[in-house]
Amino acid sequence: MRFAVLGSGSQGNGTLIASGDTYILVDCGFSLRETERRLALLGVSATQLSAVLVTHEHADHVHGVGLLARRYNTPVYMSQGTLRGLRKPVEVAGFLGCGDVLQVGDLQVSAARVEHDAYEPLQYVISDGSRRFGMLTDLGSYDANLLARYQDLDALLIEANHCRDLLARGHYPRFLKLRVGGSQGHLNNHQAASLVAELGWQRLQHLVLAHLSSKNNLPHLARQCFVDTLGCDPDWLQVANQDQGLDWRHIA
Repeated sequence: MRFAVLGSGSQGNGTLIASGDTYILVDCGFSLRETERRLALLGVSATQLSAVLVTHEHADHVHGVGLLARRYNTPVYMSQGTLRGLRKPVEVAGFLGCGDVLQVGDLQVSAARVEHDAYEPLQYVISDGSRRFGMLTDLGSYDANLLARYQDLDALLIEANHCRDLLARGHYPRFLKLRVGGSQGHLNNHQAASLVAELGWQRLQHLVLAHLSSKNNLPHLARQCFVDTLGCDPDWLQVANQDQGLDWRHIA
């Protein structure tokens, strides 16, 4: 089992998970042409995609979904709320809700509801039967129910969106600062690190920090917060960025 990130940030998001001949793309926030280009850099053609999972309807997660699905006849899965929130309708192969499980080829997808300012946002845990990869981005808070769904992971991609101090001192208007830092906004560095500490991180093969704000965070600040909270090796932490994403990582 392996995963890679096409790109992560407010200008576009996409994460690729693979096992055998099964390839699942979670979100497609880039244009079709850019998605094809980024897939090619990972050695993958869009014709190989088994499914596209959508987390929520914000443009940086769905921009290219409709065109990709129509061009390559790729099945798309999302929540009913996400479909209602889309500006342009997309043909959906099936709906997912919190606790639902979907089998796509060699991979099993478990959906979890998160707190975010969208209609019915979901995040996913994806497994090949023996290894578990978790995604947790675009959420402003978490509780025990969410933590329970993310136990026993082998790899985790987690949002470390902003530094509290940079957001507070930044140029965003007050309403936007409240939105980003609110319970339905985005996790800051300290919240994300605390979440991982509560989950337990010692068995993780990979911990990837994602969805870092280009205006309200810096990679070294996010890393240091996790090092201070977890006591982990800073060189072990990985960061998925907007332009290069993250190359393939294997889960043994």
